[in-house]
Amino acid sequence: MMLITGATGNVGREAMRLLGDRGAGVSRDPARNTPLEALAHVEAVLYSPRAATPELLARAAERGAKRVVVLSAATVAHPAGDPRFIAEFRAAEQAAQRSGLEWTILRCTDFAANALAWAPQIRGTGVVRGAYPQAVTSTVDERDVAAVAVRALLEPVHAGRTYLLTGPQPLTQAGKVQAIGRATGRELTFAELAPEQVRQGMLAAGLPAEIPDRLLGSLADYALAPGPSSTTVADLLDRPARTFADWAADHAEAFR
Repeated sequence: MMLITGATGNVGREAMRLLGDRGAGVSRDPARNTPLEALAHVEAVLYSPRAATPELLARAAERGAKRVVVLSAATVAHPAGDPRFIAEFRAAEQAAQRSGLEWTILRCTDFAANALAWAPQIRGTGVVRGAYPQAVTSTVDERDVAAVAVRALLEPVHAGRTYLLTGPQPLTQAGKVQAIGRATGRELTFAELAPEQVRQGMLAAGLPAEIPDRLLGSLADYALAPGPSSTTVADLLDRPARTFADWAADHAEAFR
């Protein structure tokens, strides 16, 4: 049995589907179960630090679980943005390493699904308004992250390994908007706003301050120097990593 924390998130939902396709038993995170029920017969845990606490790992080890796969961030090894958010992921990694479970850490760049936040603007006006259009990241498709996570959950050979998961192509934010435009057959543009203007707009929309703090801090750094890239997804999955253009084509209806 595999326990998936954050099962309704982009990676967790896809990991549950892939595990189901392989005939593996899956339990959702304990927010929907009592802890003992959730941990009964669990062999491995997909641990999302934003969906569960480190105590879960200790309880899983006590109940006989063998492995944990941690969804972490590339910024732990390649710092960008507010240090307090980096510290959260580093603490999650350390909790896994201290848990007594065999651990695998997946340090991910920004997910392609983050671009869905642009969908209302694109559908409404064809213009994305935001800060730092030239910020460069190798955005990773969350489906590739889930595929790597499933292999790590099922294959003990990944124990003790830390993987940097990125997409295959560095792109600016403006380049991502252009890719969505090609996928939807529309001419889209990115209109640059001052970071503080973006921050105030997000706060006015009711978002907690953490959201613009996370977003704008990392983008400011990636506008100065590109985020990291790796071939790890392709190496582990024995196929090319999905490009952002692939993701945009598969999600084009969300932007029409």
